[in-house]
Amino acid sequence: MTDHTGREAVAAVWRIESARIVGALARYTGDFALAEDLAQEALAEALVNWPREGVPRNPAGWLLTVGRRRAIDAFRRRSARDERYAALAHGLGEGGALSGAEPAAPDPDAEVLWDPDQIDDDVLALMFTACHPVLSPEARVALTLRVVGGLTSDEIARAFLVPTATVQARITRAKKTLGAARVPFEVPPARDRRKRLVSVLSVIYVIFTEGSSASSGDDLLRLDLAGEAQRLARVLARLVPDEPEVFGLLALLELTAARFPARTGPDGEPVLLEHQDRRRWDRAAIRRGRAALARAERTGRGLGAYGLQAAIAECHAVAPSVDETDWERVVLIYEALGRLAPNPVVDLNRAVAVSMAHGPAAALPIVDGLAAAGTLANSHLLPSVRGELLARLGRAGEARAEFGEAVRLCGNERERKVLEGKLAALG
Repeated sequence: MTDHTGREAVAAVWRIESARIVGALARYTGDFALAEDLAQEALAEALVNWPREGVPRNPAGWLLTVGRRRAIDAFRRRSARDERYAALAHGLGEGGALSGAEPAAPDPDAEVLWDPDQIDDDVLALMFTACHPVLSPEARVALTLRVVGGLTSDEIARAFLVPTATVQARITRAKKTLGAARVPFEVPPARDRRKRLVSVLSVIYVIFTEGSSASSGDDLLRLDLAGEAQRLARVLARLVPDEPEVFGLLALLELTAARFPARTGPDGEPVLLEHQDRRRWDRAAIRRGRAALARAERTGRGLGAYGLQAAIAECHAVAPSVDETDWERVVLIYEALGRLAPNPVVDLNRAVAVSMAHGPAAALPIVDGLAAAGTLANSHLLPSVRGELLARLGRAGEARAEFGEAVRLCGNERERKVLEGKLAALG
């Protein structure tokens, strides 16, 4: 096996199994930060051994065995003749480790029995721990992508266009914060679960949003990042099958991602909704999204914020064209969303829907109100929408000023070119 093939095998196994491995190690050691370090050490050992000796028959079991034995080493270094170390060693049948002998080399074909229920609990606990409210939003995102998604620090840094050192610092601080706050590695009790679930959903949504509309850089879409968020949402839906908002989020991500194939042109330039070739939309993703939305609705508890956004996305997904979209329904759903989760971006999107249903004159007062409030003062979205409405009303001079401001504020190169094109079209 070549070094390249071996490294590819390690990367593939790690992406699939990392959450299970870190979760299992966290359960065994009772220490989230230590478990993540142990898993990384096992990964490093695999990168050395697998290209030379071949991929073991049970690669995930190999990694977990190495991680467990590194845990024994760690407890030994902590003068670990305590009960936890003894229990770990006894569970592995490592009599020699207790006597101070070096641990035996891991069996390449070690069979680690995975309890499906325990795996699910471990991965769910991992999600809740990585997304704990004691951490900053940036730290939650970085830690979730690292320990649940299996991404490297370099991959996370590339996705968010920040230095690798910044990502590494966020992850290190996050682990120290969790330790200092004595956050237990566990699925929260039922009374706390729903409140904590909000944080988990928010992290997945932030990851997807950055992938579907990059806030900066040269690319409009970052498909790897959006795809990772979809994968996390699917995992969560399997682990928490009785929470409607989990399926609401999954539906939103599937229905939004369904439009990705038509959202950019041959050179990566953005293609606006009215110009997209709907034949290129991913029909399988639309079916998955509508099925997830239907499951969220079947609970009888009503849709949450993500479910309502998914319902809006469904209106677009089933419409043959922009003109044939049920804009009245879209307006009503945005109104419900605004009452449930007040947000200026929701109001701005409602204004767009109102303009499609009732004309730009009906929508302009909504946008003017947002401008007066100043809540979107640093976003290019408000002046771009206001410029569009003014242009449709024939107020070209005011529209030019708005598009000029939108160009100034826009951080994404692809979106900026679209705005510059609209500005140029106004003369």
